Amino acid sequence: MEDIRDTIFKDIAGKEFRALLIPERDGCLSGVEEAKRLTEEIGAGLHLFLNEGDSVKAGKPIGEVTATPKIMAMAEERVIGTLSKFSGVATASQKAVRLAQGKIRIVSGSWKKMPPAIKNGIRQAIVTGGASFRISSTPMVYLDKNYIRMLGSIPAALATVRGCTDLAKVIQIKGKDCSIEEETVQAVENGCDILMVDTGNLEDVVRCTKKVEEMRRRGQLQIAFAGGVKLDDIPKFFDYGIDMLCIGKEIVDAALLDIKMDVEL
Repeated sequence: MEDIRDTIFKDIAGKEFRALLIPERDGCLSGVEEAKRLTEEIGAGLHLFLNEGDSVKAGKPIGEVTATPKIMAMAEERVIGTLSKFSGVATASQKAVRLAQGKIRIVSGSWKKMPPAIKNGIRQAIVTGGASFRISSTPMVYLDKNYIRMLGSIPAALATVRGCTDLAKVIQIKGKDCSIEEETVQAVENGCDILMVDTGNLEDVVRCTKKVEEMRRRGQLQIAFAGGVKLDDIPKFFDYGIDMLCIGKEIVDAALLDIKMDVEL
C-alpha cells in the first residue's frame, strides 16, 4: 500500500528540516533512551538538551529533531508519545515522593499491568521520579491473594518459601477469608516481612497496625497500604504507622506531559 506521505512530500523529499520539542507544562523528563532508540531506527536525528530526570519548563525547548519530511512525520509519531507518556509518569512519581516528605516510602507496582512493550519504560519513569517499582529494596517473594487461595491459607503459602532465607516475604492482606486481624496474625507468626494491606480502606490498615503492635512486632516488619490512593492525600497517611504507600493508577496512568514538535523555517 502506498504511503500517502510519499506523495505529499515528493517535491521536497530530500530537504532536511529541524523541529523543536517544546513541553506544554512543567514536569520531569523521562523516556530519553527509548526516544533516542526509536529515532535512530528510522534515521532521524534527535538531540536532547536535557538528561533523564531533569526538570522541564513549559514553553522551553527540551531538544530538537532533524530529518527529511517523511522521516520527520514518522519521528513525531514516535518521539512525542514516548517522551510524553514516560515524562508524565515520572512527573507523577516525583510529585508523590515530594508529598511524602521522606516520611513514607512511595512504591508503584502497577507497571506489571502495563502492555509488555512499555513496561521497561514505565519502570524507569517511576524510578526517575524518585519512587520505587518494587515493594522491597531487596530480593523478595510476593504472595498475593491468588497464591494464598491456591495454596489454602496464609500459613501454607509462607511454608512453601520458609527455606528461602535470602528473600523478603510479602503477604497481601485482604480480609476476605478471615478478618484483617486474623490474617495479620497468621502472616506475622509464619515469618512475613512485609504486610501489604491492599483494600483501599484506611480502617483496615489501622486494624493491621494495631494488631502488629499488640504482638510487639512493630519494629520487625513493615506495613504497606494500597488501593485507590490519591497523590494529594499522601500527607493524610503520616499518622497511621504506614511504612509504604503503593500507588497505582495515579502514577502509571498519569496524564501525559504534553510535548509539541514545531518545525522551524
